Amino acid sequence: VLTSAKADRSKMLFYSFFKSLVGKEVVVELKNDLCICGTLHSVDQFLNIKLTDISVTDPEKYPHMLSVKTCFIRGSVVRYVQLPADECDTQLLQDATRKEAAQNKQR
Repeated sequence: VLTSAKADRSKMLFYSFFKSLVGKEVVVELKNDLCICGTLHSVDQFLNIKLTDISVTDPEKYPHMLSVKTCFIRGSVVRYVQLPADECDTQLLQDATRKEAAQNKQR
């Protein structure tokens, strides 16, 4: 069970990670199965995401999204964020996660 402080530290790890991806192309899959591709414009501490130059992966299913070019996505409705492999330093992310887990274990 995550305490509030542990959850906040975990959120900050992802917040810092996503801040490093600003300006990169990402695909955000929402809990309602809508997938939105776009350029990551900003992210906040609640992991809310703003995308620019967006497109949807299934325009036939979501025709109302064709005219939208910028969107704000509430963090709580995000299922996955797909990142280009070459933009993600997996070793650095794994090291940071292990370090945080070790710190939490010591408490």
